[in-house]
Amino acid sequence: MDTPLVTVLTPTHNILENNMADGFNLLVELLDMQTYPNIEHIILDKASTDGTVEFLKEYKNQGYLTFYSEPDTGKFNAYNKGIMHAKGKYITFLSADDFIHDITSIYDIVNLLETNEADFSFAPAYCRHPEDFVFLFNPAMHTAFQVMPCSRQAMFFKRSMLEKEGFFDERFKMLADFDLIIRIIMKRYKPVFFESNYVTYKYGQQVANNLSKSEDECKLIFNKNYRNLYPLNNDILTKMAMYSEFPKGLLDKLVGYFPEADKDLFYERAEQIHQIRLNAINVRQQAEQAQNELQN
Repeated sequence: MDTPLVTVLTPTHNILENNMADGFNLLVELLDMQTYPNIEHIILDKASTDGTVEFLKEYKNQGYLTFYSEPDTGKFNAYNKGIMHAKGKYITFLSADDFIHDITSIYDIVNLLETNEADFSFAPAYCRHPEDFVFLFNPAMHTAFQVMPCSRQAMFFKRSMLEKEGFFDERFKMLADFDLIIRIIMKRYKPVFFESNYVTYKYGQQVANNLSKSEDECKLIFNKNYRNLYPLNNDILTKMAMYSEFPKGLLDKLVGYFPEADKDLFYERAEQIHQIRLNAINVRQQAEQAQNELQN
């Protein structure tokens, strides 16, 4: 097999101050142990002021990585800058506290992408929750038009596809990766599923701690991508973002992006996501009510 260059992009900010040095070291060391021989690791540092630049220089001097340190407007701005620096045929995006625990995986993923002439790959991933437990995030691509269908960290993207599609949409500070996945599916780029779990990532608390903002971003993403398929208004968009309650007429349009044989499964998954959202909201409301009663 040919060994096209793979680029790993990692944004950083004040690694030392945020006690992320050990996690970052694990990320770098496991990448260095990969059996795949052709990897570049580019760090996009957000003008750190705590000694991180000197910390990164040590890794650079040992040949582990390349880094750029300058202000940015968020991780997706950093990723977009990284794509422009990248030389790899394929790109994957890892945060400073993520790591690829399977040292043979990049070789196997590139082989799968090349063999299938695919534009992107997706896979299961371990997610480390802040409450000190780990769960498996299995991909569910039939739900990709409603919710994030898989972890960004468990995906490889062809760089030429990212360039053609204009990178991440930086208007979305929290969910630009969700928007990108919707776009590449609707453009009918070719995916391939990698069955093995190879990456471990840390649960992103930004979305969980900012539900209102994330729902607002969802509304904008849905309107941007679906407004030419079905007439949308604020009430419909609110129900879509909060409850995954999609109009049947819109689902009838979106199902066409999947094989005919998957039609029933698509509608089944859409209803399942809707019910999961409703149940989650009920649980949250009950918890808030109980908390209010205790305070009173």
